[in-house]
Parts: sequence; C-alpha cells; structure tokens
Amino acid sequence: MDSPEASGPGSGGAPGGDGSGGSGGAPAVPNGDLDLEAPEESPDLSISGKPEGDLDRPRIRRPAPAGTLIWVLLALLGFTLVVQLRSNDADDGLAATRQEDLVRILSDLESEDSRLLAQIQELEQSKQQLNSEVGGREAAVAEAERRSQELGLLAGTVSGRGPGLDITLSDVGASDVLNTVQELRGAGGEVMQLNGANGTAVRLVASSFFVDASGGGIIADGEHLSGPFHLLVIGPASTMSTALQIPGGVVASAKSDGGSVTMDSRSLVEVTAVRKAAALRYARPVS
Repeated sequence: MDSPEASGPGSGGAPGGDGSGGSGGAPAVPNGDLDLEAPEESPDLSISGKPEGDLDRPRIRRPAPAGTLIWVLLALLGFTLVVQLRSNDADDGLAATRQEDLVRILSDLESEDSRLLAQIQELEQSKQQLNSEVGGREAAVAEAERRSQELGLLAGTVSGRGPGLDITLSDVGASDVLNTVQELRGAGGEVMQLNGANGTAVRLVASSFFVDASGGGIIADGEHLSGPFHLLVIGPASTMSTALQIPGGVVASAKSDGGSVTMDSRSLVEVTAVRKAAALRYARPVS
C-alpha cells in the first residue's frame, strides 16, 4: 500500500501561492513594499521667489542713519573751512597796512564811536521828552531851538565856544593846512576857525578849500592869509592831539617838509568868525 506524499515547507507551492517561488528563492514580498520611486530633484532654493530679471542686478545697500549723519557733518565742516578762508583773504588788506596808518584808523573809529554814542543818548532823551504828555509842546520848541543852534554852528552862521585846541602852523602850505583840518574832523573836531598873521580870520565849514597863494601864504575860501597860522578847533582835545601826532601823521609830515605844528590844549576856545548863510539854488527839503 502506497504511503501518502509528505508535505512541508520544502514541497512545491505554498497554499495560496502561484508556484513561481517554490524553488529555493527569496520569500515573496508584498507588492506594496516594492513600490520604490526615484527621488525627485529638489528645486534650487537659492533662486526661489525672485524674478529672473533680478539675478543680474547688484544688491544696493541703503546707508545707515549713522553714515548719513557723518556725511552731513563733513559737508558742514567743508563749508566752514571755505568761509574761514574767504574771511582770511578779506583781512589781507589790513595786514599790509602800515602801523601808523592802523593807529590813525583806530583813533578815528574810536572818536566816531564816541560821537555817535553821544548823539544816540541825546536823541533818546529828546524822544522821551517829546512823547511825554506834560510839557510836550515846550519840549518840542526847545528841541527845535537846540537843533537850530547846532545847525548854525555846523554851517558857520553862529559863534561857538567850548574845550579844544589852539594849533600853530608855521612854514606850511595849503596841503598841510588841509590835512590838519581833515584829521581834526575825523578826530571829533566840531567848530574851526583859521586865523592868519595878517589879521584875517576864516570860519571853516564842510565846503572850505585851501590854495597856495603866489606871493606867499594861502587862500582860504577866497581870503588871503599869511603865516604862521592859528587854527582854533572845538572838540575833544586829547583825542585830536593824539590824532595829529601819530607816526606819519600831520606833525611828522609838516616836519619833514621843513615846517612845524604845535598844539595848546585849552578848556575854553572861542570861535567868533561867522559866515553868511548860503542861499540854496537847487536843493529843497523833501517834506
């Protein structure tokens, strides 16, 4: 009696199998585990999100606020240097001026400053008086009279007195007299009178002129005066004396030409020569 066929793992076909793997091969693997796909290429993240046109453009970095402040400060520093250099160039004119000229310029400026300050004080006082309700009319009349007297002194139509200098000019010409008068005006001289040795006196005003006379002496405002001359001037004696004696000034110039200028300070100088009021032909007041 034939024995039944043994069955086991080594026998052909497992239950439910297809018989293809019955011979010594690897055990069957489910189809789900063999579904292996090649990995996809990952996109280039370095260029993601940027348009193609931006690839060739260099990235522009905005300056930091601190950098902007530094540039502004540098620009201001450059502007300051330019202004300083131009200011130094403008001062070169005085740098080349002689010492005696600088002293004369300084003396003239100080005298002019003192005179202007005095005028400011007088005008402020007059303004206060005119603005006051009590005595306003009387103050206005008094101010008009005072101004009339001052204008008369400047025009040479009234006499004057006050502190000043008595100046003697010997062996000098018309140019020396003119330089003396101009220097005195710059130093604060207000009222002047020129006396000649022949007894002729001329009141000096803004329009006065001087010419050398053919027979000696000078012609002052059409009048002949012989030397030596006495020049009476009312004003600050110390300031005017200093102005005349600066190096290279009136005294030094007259001495170099063979003449001399001497000064005598006086507490009271009287100017008595007067002129007739000139009739204006063309000028008229605005008001």
